[in-house]
Amino acid sequence: MADEAAVVEEDMNPTQSPLVQVSFQRNVHRKQKYLEAEPKALGITQIGLSAYQILCVAVFLAKDLSNVGSDIPYFVSTLLVVIAGSLAVAAQNLHLPTLRACLGMQIVACVACLVNVILSLIKMEDLPNFCYYYYDNFTLHYGETCHSIESTQSHFYAECVVIHVALLAISATLAAYCCKVANCCGPAPKMPVITVQAPPVQQ
Repeated sequence: MADEAAVVEEDMNPTQSPLVQVSFQRNVHRKQKYLEAEPKALGITQIGLSAYQILCVAVFLAKDLSNVGSDIPYFVSTLLVVIAGSLAVAAQNLHLPTLRACLGMQIVACVACLVNVILSLIKMEDLPNFCYYYYDNFTLHYGETCHSIESTQSHFYAECVVIHVALLAISATLAAYCCKVANCCGPAPKMPVITVQAPPVQQ
């Protein structure tokens, strides 16, 4: 009788593994979430739009239609956005240090885009008034040409504002995806994993 009780106690041993076990593990495929942001397309867009802005402002500067003092910060800010776009494309390899560098540069790019929006609005309001000189000293044809140039500049800087707002949105999107992957804002979340174990086959 005592032997049977010992067998029953052994069968009800609490150290036996349960049929269903819940554990929390890190998601090994978490870095793949960065690729959902289409970083290659967004990075190339950042590079292309920034290069376009640099070329256009360089043309205005070469023709003495712009001010060097305000163009130097504009060039520096736009180059920072180009670097951020390059890092966004490079971070596709999902290397953690590259993703963290991309996060940092995208935050810098957001600030640079805000600076460029402010500079573009200032340039749009403070266009040089050459046309009065042309009307006083040259023919009417030159004056009309001058007003066309001023109008073109005004439209260009309005377009710059729109482009830099778009670049700001792209930088913020990439920064958000990098932050989810790079674990900079906190520890990586753990996923619940449910393991179902089959009961032992009784013979």
